This record gives sequence, C-alpha cells and structure tokens, in this order.
Amino acid sequence: MENLNSNYYLAILLFFVSIFFLKFLLHSRKRLPPSPQSLPIIGHLYLIKNSLHQTLTSLSTKYGPVLYLRFGCRNLLVVSSPSAVEECFTKNDVIFANRPKSMAGDKFSFNYKTVVWAPYGYLWRALRRLTVIEIFSSNSLQKSSAMRNEEIGTLIRGLFKASDKNSKSGAKVNLSSWVFTFAFNVMMRTGTGKRCVSEEDIGTEKGKQIIEEVRGFFFATLLFMNVCDFMPVLKWFGYKGIEKKMVSAHKKRNEFLNSLFDEFRGKKVTNVSESSTREKKSTLVETLLSLQESEPEFYTDDLIKSVLVVLFVAGTETTSMTIQWAMRLLLAHPEAFHKLRAEIDSKVGNQRLLDESDLTKLPYLQCVINETLRLYPPVPLLLPHYSLEDCTVGGYDVPKHTILMVNAWAIHRDPKLWDKPENFKPERFEAMDGEKEGFNYKFVPFGMGRRACPGAAMGLRTVSLVLGSLIQWFDWKSLELEENLEACYDSRISLNKDMPLEAICIPRQNCIQFLDQL
Repeated sequence: MENLNSNYYLAILLFFVSIFFLKFLLHSRKRLPPSPQSLPIIGHLYLIKNSLHQTLTSLSTKYGPVLYLRFGCRNLLVVSSPSAVEECFTKNDVIFANRPKSMAGDKFSFNYKTVVWAPYGYLWRALRRLTVIEIFSSNSLQKSSAMRNEEIGTLIRGLFKASDKNSKSGAKVNLSSWVFTFAFNVMMRTGTGKRCVSEEDIGTEKGKQIIEEVRGFFFATLLFMNVCDFMPVLKWFGYKGIEKKMVSAHKKRNEFLNSLFDEFRGKKVTNVSESSTREKKSTLVETLLSLQESEPEFYTDDLIKSVLVVLFVAGTETTSMTIQWAMRLLLAHPEAFHKLRAEIDSKVGNQRLLDESDLTKLPYLQCVINETLRLYPPVPLLLPHYSLEDCTVGGYDVPKHTILMVNAWAIHRDPKLWDKPENFKPERFEAMDGEKEGFNYKFVPFGMGRRACPGAAMGLRTVSLVLGSLIQWFDWKSLELEENLEACYDSRISLNKDMPLEAICIPRQNCIQFLDQL
C-alpha cells in the first residue's frame, strides 16, 4: 500500500514537471522579436535615457522595426515600420483591440467606461457608436460648424484687441493660452452649449485663472501609462506622488462635471412630451441625460461623465498642440508662411472671415497641417494596445498579454520612407494625394484600425479653421531667433515644463478696417 501511494505521488510530480518542461520548451521554440539585454526585475527600463519615443527609435534603428522589450513586469512590442503597422491593424486588429490596464485608467476612466480605455466588446462598440453619431459624424459636424465659425470670430476679435492696432510693431501675446482657450471653449460648447471662458474674459487675468484651474485637473496628468504601471511596487511608496495627484485631479473633475449636471437638471423642462424630447435637445449633455431617462442602467452618470471627459481632454489637447506646432514651424519657415498666405488671399480674401466651407479650396493649408502632424504628432507613441491572444507580427511570435506601442515618431522620420525627413516640406504631401490608407501606413498621427481616433475629422477641421484665420488676419513675428523645436517638443510631451508659444501679433494693415467692424 505504501508503495502504491509513493508511486501515485511520484506520478503526480512527474506530470507537473513534464508540464513545466513542455511549456519551457514550447516557449523557447517561439521566435520572439529581437530584444536588447535585459536586467533582472527592471527589464529594459534602464535603457531609457531621454524621451521614451526617442529611446525606442534608437533601439529600433539598432534591432529592427519589430522590437520586443520588458518594462518591469510588462512585455512590450514596439513597431516602427509601415508593414508592421499594417499587419497589426489588419490581420491582428481584433487581437490588439484592447487597452492595457493602468493607474491612469483606474483613476480616470470611471471604471473603464470611457471609449479610450473601455475593453473591446459590447460596451466599447456602444460608446464608439454613441460618440460618432452624436459628435463626430458628418451630419453632427455640419450642425456644429456654425458654432466653430462663431468661436473663430471671438478669437480674431480678442487677438485684434490685444495686438494694439495703433502700433505698427504689434504686441506680444501668449498664443498657447489663446489657442488652448479657443479649443476648450469649442469643446465646452459642443458638450454643454456654453463657453468655459466668456468673450469678455478671454485674455484677461480672470480668464487666465479659469484656464489654469481647468488645466490643473483636466490636463495635469495626461500620460496613459507611467513607471508605476511597470513597477507596481513603486505605488506602495507613493512614487513622486503620482497616484495622489491623480486622485486629487479626478476629485476636481468630478466636482466640475457634477456642477454641470446639476445646472442642466435644474433647467429641465418637465412638460416636454416623451416623443419629442430628443429632437429638442440642443447639447450633448441634454441628449445624454434624456437617453438616461429611457435607459438608466446603461446611461449612468459615470458613463455620461466619461464621454464628456474624452471630449474635453482629447479634443482640446491635440487640437491646441497641433495649432501651436504649425505656427512654430511657419514662423521658422517664412517661405511656407507666405505661400499659405497667398493661397488664403486668393481663395478667400480679406473681406470676410474664413469658414469651414472654404477648407476644401485650400490644399496647401492641409499640406501644412499634415507636415506638422508628421514632424510633431500630438502622441508620438500612439495610445497603447493590448493583445489577448498569441499572434505573429513581421514573422515573429508575439505572446498574449503583450502591450503594443506604435512609434509614429520613428515612422514619420524614417529616411527610407521620407525624403529629408527632418525638414519641414509641406509640398511633399501634394505629391502623395490619392495614396491608400494612412499614405501607405507611413503617416499615422491618429492611429489606425478599429481603435483609431474617432475625432480626427473634427480635429482637422478645427485646426484648419484656426490656423488659416491666424494667417489671414495677422502678421506674426517670433520672439525666439532660433527656437529649439525638438527640445520644446520633448518637454511638452514628457510634461516636464510648459514652454508656451509667445509671438508678436500685428494686424495686417489692409485688414484693419474689417477688423474694426468685426
């Protein structure tokens, strides 16, 4: 009997040992992508010496466009070639359709109810459909175009007042602040029907205080993942107060959104018939609160908040950053500035404000914006994806539970793909018109696949409208003789410090009469 028991336990032990070695052998047979030497516990984190996108670009140059890394407890796949991007977002699009869990997701996503963080499935599809229909569809964009045109008028009037029309030398303005205020007001009006900063307060100390407060809790912590996501032990020690700052920011966001809800619920008209309720709703908040009445289990307060947060944060930050970078580049390249000015003067003139209906007549304006997005994408490493199954990319085996990072910065500056990639040459996009999706997958500022940015069309409209209007009505002079654009970009992306765009704003002499009457 004792021998039988011994044999029984020995058989169990051999079974588990066999399973272990079988898994080890199968894993060792996997053809993983190239990878540098890693260190125990921290993996490849020791290799990050400067900005992450530049570090990954250097590693990809050495090891290839499909790279496998380990950051602490997480495995990463970094791709930086059009063919790898195409493979990830065509053949493997569903496999990579999820997002990795992160501290930011835990704190800011209302239990992963935002369309950005939501896991792939029914909830994500419902949120995506909701945001597209109510905000980003062609019909919705057409309806909201008048509002954006109104805000352009407000911006131009404000800059004209601030520029001192009686002085031919103009006046210094913080263009970053003006553009951010414009973008946030547009998103606020899209969501709630009212501005965050009134026209009277834009550019004043009161207006600046409002914007600084909004920045503090909406935009202070924009990184999708941070070092604590790769080294969870750091959270136990309150590393750099990251978690504490997120909790505080989320609390203030909640207070801001709750005050909006209270305001709209207080104004609710109770005698509107149920059949006509939705048709009479003019703002996104009203529409969502109306839907909440019919489907309270789905349209919870948290879900409505999640839609508004994505609208405010994503819509404001990417738009304002792109406008600022386009202006920086145009100020550094006066020949492109004057070519764009000539196009606007010939197609629109200076007897009326440029509006969205003019944008199709301004191809060089679109080239300038595309070239800006190529050189300085708002998100140099696209929002991370997460695989739930094993797959292959570039002929390599990629295990499940791997974070996918697309290095748009590296792709956009690859000399094999672009002629003189470091140079600002908007004309390069004139010759690329008609190429397939993503300009053959070598231009991906808004992502690709089913989780690409749904607000790309709205963002491009808004950027085009603002940039064209700034060039239409004003001359601009840079305060920096030779601004280091790369250093400025790195500091903004890493959130280390704010380097605002300040410039001299001078009303064009042949436009002053019109601007006086605006």
